[in-house]
Amino acid sequence: MTTARSYDVVVLGAGSGRSVLSEELAHLRTAIIDCGPYGGTCLNRGCIPTKMFLHVAEVAGSLPDLSRLGVDAHVDRVRWREIRDRIFDRIDPFAASGPAGARSAGIDAYVGAARFVGPRRLVVAEPGGDVEITAAQVVLAQGASPLVPQVVRDSGVAFHASDTVMRIEDLPRRMLVLGGGVIGTEMAQLFWGLGVEITMVTRGSHLVKGVGEDIGRRFTELMWQRWALHLNAEVTSVAERGDGIHVGLADGTALVTDLLLVAVGRRPNTDGIGLEEAGVEVAQASGRVVVDEFGRTSADGVWALGDVSSVHQLKHLANDQARTVRHNVLHPDAPKPLRDKAIPSAVFSDPQLAIVGDTLPQALATGADAVAFTQKLGDTAYGWALEDTTSVCTVVAERGTGVVLGAQLMAPQASSLIQPLIDAVARGLSARDVATTQMWINPAAMELIENALLGVAEVATP
Repeated sequence: MTTARSYDVVVLGAGSGRSVLSEELAHLRTAIIDCGPYGGTCLNRGCIPTKMFLHVAEVAGSLPDLSRLGVDAHVDRVRWREIRDRIFDRIDPFAASGPAGARSAGIDAYVGAARFVGPRRLVVAEPGGDVEITAAQVVLAQGASPLVPQVVRDSGVAFHASDTVMRIEDLPRRMLVLGGGVIGTEMAQLFWGLGVEITMVTRGSHLVKGVGEDIGRRFTELMWQRWALHLNAEVTSVAERGDGIHVGLADGTALVTDLLLVAVGRRPNTDGIGLEEAGVEVAQASGRVVVDEFGRTSADGVWALGDVSSVHQLKHLANDQARTVRHNVLHPDAPKPLRDKAIPSAVFSDPQLAIVGDTLPQALATGADAVAFTQKLGDTAYGWALEDTTSVCTVVAERGTGVVLGAQLMAPQASSLIQPLIDAVARGLSARDVATTQMWINPAAMELIENALLGVAEVATP
């Protein structure tokens, strides 16, 4: 039996899409649909549990390094199941309360797979039967899922992705991470810190391509000391044998592991939901929903946000887009553009990486007359305290004006340290103004940022 219902606004995806349905829409009839745990990737299998695990891994992994500070320490035992259960015992109840929380706010919440059967017409498969829904406006926010290379799929070998690996029963002795991007790097850091032997295979010439070549290469040199790295590598075979999972590379290298973690990227969840029936254009190569500067799709009354439509798969960007799309849903005749400047990102490795705006090569490629300055944390008082020899901050600025065009960091807590530089790029501030119109606590790690700004100001506006 099929039930028919109509709404003013329907959102597909209960991650960042949930925040579209705020109190501002309380006067409208609204619904949200998700076939998985409410809260989306970030809450259930992405940003949040990853960072909770990474904190433990960072503490455990840092103990051997204390010897250079005069302290001898070691890890006696890692109680993996206790760590895992503590983390998900906090997350899972929160996610499970999602549908009830939405309903208490006057939002109809559906738990089931949805498929378009026409323009702004969907069918939701719920346990009690199908529900046919029509809506005046629809927001697509159904996120993305792990990509799996053909060679792995065809092998029939059991593997994990970031969606599943944090819930394994026991830690393996050996793990092979396929992919050297943000997800692969954070997962390698997580499990290495807890005592797992890590082998990483990546097609790139350095790790974490998105942070720029200079920082990427500096970081890769550090990781050579921890993991077995295979750069510029391609997997040609995967097979299960008695002593583990065998992975063959194009150069003839043979690797053996106990757990294969696939982390080569994520593809938008646009397949199999009838977007063609809805009149929504999807880019064939990337699988992303095509949107204009306001988040509008090719179909009238259909919007999209987050990983399903954005080049940058970042939770903070999806949240920002949700706020913009909410405004545009309420004011379609006076829409605001999606923010496309000063989009920051970070890698919660050890050390952390963070970037905003352009690298120097990127700035020069746009035609800007740009310069850069790199400051070492080890040349500051706080760097002395840490005995730091590797952390850096590079600031890119426009010659003549000193306006900050971008920044890249590799340092402890880089994800927090970069915030003044995000502000500078977002507001078009000069490096000298940011550095000299406020006080900087001293001695503190933030001196890295202050000195980098002063340094680039001297180069850009001597």
